[in-house]
Amino acid sequence: MTDYGQFCPVAKATELLGERWTILILRELFLGTHRYSEFQRALSRISPSLLTKRLKQLEAAGILVRKVQQGRKGHDYFLTPVGKELAPIVEHLATWGMRWARGQLDDNELDVEFLMWDIQRRLQVDKLADGETILCFIFDGLTNFNSWWLVISDGEVDLCTENPGKNVDLYIKTTLRCLVEIWNGDADIRTALNKERIKTQGDAQLARTMPDWLGICLYADVRPGDPALKKIAVEDLKAKL
Repeated sequence: MTDYGQFCPVAKATELLGERWTILILRELFLGTHRYSEFQRALSRISPSLLTKRLKQLEAAGILVRKVQQGRKGHDYFLTPVGKELAPIVEHLATWGMRWARGQLDDNELDVEFLMWDIQRRLQVDKLADGETILCFIFDGLTNFNSWWLVISDGEVDLCTENPGKNVDLYIKTTLRCLVEIWNGDADIRTALNKERIKTQGDAQLARTMPDWLGICLYADVRPGDPALKKIAVEDLKAKL
């Protein structure tokens, strides 16, 4: 753990919260992630050893607690009252990031596993017909994990990377960048459908209502900040130096 050697409360908090992946683990806890396997799916680029280490650090700090779930192997992780106090910090970071850290995404930032995990939990199941619905997302240009299935039944959504062997109601074909831009709120899904950046095959009603049931980022409505304000701030700083 980083030691800044200062008694300042910002330094002491940052010694823990500033460790790599820690804030993202907290993000997942606030979004309802509890199982170790769920953390791995949402944070696919963290190694198991580092994930275990960070969870133990948060537990030692009293931010989360491990609980054995009756009839299940392993542990579930839950925020303590101490951890719940961090909610405004994580929320403000997300809002600030959408406003000021938004920009052109590099290809290595387009994480299909995180995208599909978030689509799974943000899916508006109440906008879908009763009974079972099977969706298949196909991503052009991907070598690995280019096909994903969502199995929706009784309000529950299962995410699969292998064909579940069920009849698909709607195939959705697009690029990873296109769907990430829609998830971020940087592109309009209706426009993407009209311009065939997203192509669908199957249930026509399901395809037409895709803008209603496809969940996107919680902070997609946060608009980017004015780039001119950044420029003015930088110029003012240079003038003072």
